[in-house]
Amino acid sequence: MVQTGETLQERSKGKDVRTSNIVAAKAVANAVRTSLGPRGMDKLMQMPDGEVLISNDGATILSKMNVLHPAAKMLVELSQSQDIEAGDGTTTVVVVAGALLDACSTLLSKGIHPTAIASSFMKAADIATAAMTEMSRPVDLNNRDALISAVNTCLSSKVVSQNSDLLAPIAVDSVLGLLGDGRDAATNVDLRDIRMVEQMGGTIDDTELVDGLVFNKGSTKSAGGPSQVPNAKIALIQFCLSAPKTDMDNNVVVSDYAAMDRILRDERKYILGQCKKIKKSGANVVLIQKSILR
Repeated sequence: MVQTGETLQERSKGKDVRTSNIVAAKAVANAVRTSLGPRGMDKLMQMPDGEVLISNDGATILSKMNVLHPAAKMLVELSQSQDIEAGDGTTTVVVVAGALLDACSTLLSKGIHPTAIASSFMKAADIATAAMTEMSRPVDLNNRDALISAVNTCLSSKVVSQNSDLLAPIAVDSVLGLLGDGRDAATNVDLRDIRMVEQMGGTIDDTELVDGLVFNKGSTKSAGGPSQVPNAKIALIQFCLSAPKTDMDNNVVVSDYAAMDRILRDERKYILGQCKKIKKSGANVVLIQKSILR
């Protein structure tokens, strides 16, 4: 009798865990379901720091949610994986996963074993993959109009859908610019090479694609420096343009004014030597990663 009771208790516990996982995953799917498609509604979210975010992108919404349940976290990771691999369909995959789990709960209530359900889903996935592969067609990266049309479809459900005529060509041209001449053999692109710089003021219509490097901060004209340098020769420096210092803290005690003057003179001489080397290279624009005269 004791052994039978323990078995029944363990079976009941396993059933409760499966039910809890399905309920948690369905809750996440229902949270983003209303933002699916061109008629989907935007979600207004308030961040812990008080910032307000409006979006209908599934990956963005789920990444801002504080999800604790392990099964619900898997749906958040599913949306993020879809965003990384395809860049679109982040809401769709979550809604489809929620619908499949809803069907699982119906099958489990009929007494079908979970292993049989899982194996059937694997077979269904193989059949769906074969059907989609058969109806698919390769992407021609030289057909710019077709690529812009595909991007317009992706933007149709976003907040900026009314500006898709401006943003779609910019998105396509920026990615094609990374591929260069070897676009026929390209299979992937690193989107980290594309930087979006946001500026206060203006509208979306002021958005433009710059084939080069853009800084958040403009040039300072008050010091009398140039605001434009044609045919620039740029030097990239990853060290401090200042006198050297040791890695550990130390104190230098100078009791003689002449010794202090000699230390300052040597520091100026060292910095002047650095500047002369930069000038000798022929560079007329210097980009320094670290500080100047720290």
